[in-house]
Amino acid sequence: MRSMWKGSLSFGLVNIPVRMYAATQERDIRFNQLHSLCHTPIKYEKVCPRCQRAVEQSEIVRGYQYERGRYVLFTEEELEHFAAQASHTIDILRFVELREVDPIYYDKTYYLEPADTGAKAYALLQEALARSGKIAVAKITMRSKVSLAVVRTYQSLLALETIFYPDEIRDHTQLARPSAAVEERELNMALSLIASLTEPFEPAQYQDERRLGLQELIEAKIRGREVVLVEPTEEALPTLDLLAALQASLQAQQGKGGEVRH
Repeated sequence: MRSMWKGSLSFGLVNIPVRMYAATQERDIRFNQLHSLCHTPIKYEKVCPRCQRAVEQSEIVRGYQYERGRYVLFTEEELEHFAAQASHTIDILRFVELREVDPIYYDKTYYLEPADTGAKAYALLQEALARSGKIAVAKITMRSKVSLAVVRTYQSLLALETIFYPDEIRDHTQLARPSAAVEERELNMALSLIASLTEPFEPAQYQDERRLGLQELIEAKIRGREVVLVEPTEEALPTLDLLAALQASLQAQQGKGGEVRH
């Protein structure tokens, strides 16, 4: 596993050198769109529908739509003013109970590994979190944005999870609530059913049946030589640019930014 970031975890006056790794990866099977007549991958271009031509990157500006069809424009210099300065520190702000953070706030998970001379301090924080049952609220900078995160224990490691800000959680107060009364006998039957289906969580029991089925079909088509050969085009396909952009977004640095928003 390749490290995507290296820095330190700030714990009071202690800086713990760590390396960070993405803890999850999407395993879904993706398909390319091909031209049915020649089986060439379809090319995607940025096109202006009014000018009816492809647009170069140098001609593109950023705009915020405040009303339908109305935009305010921004220069890169204006946006850079709000970009958090990159650093290599994960700053712990405070500690809270694990149960106080609803799972709806969790976003992306990363492993933290002790680096260089940080093994002892890393082990100290890990053991302290495990015994206290607490998790640490921290702030990090990712993709020029200051984000909230929590640091917690995960088996024999520390894990960092980015979390959403409160105003990023959609309002649910307008949704309908059940109005029917619950009878005690029905409730007891439901509790009995829950008890009968309760067992320790074993992740290995679950798998993506759709993806496994598609993988078997792909392998069967390859074995049956149901394949098409695509001659390379003279111009590089834009899908390569898309892949490079996705890889770059995963390699964004973290660090100390502005104040945490409330």
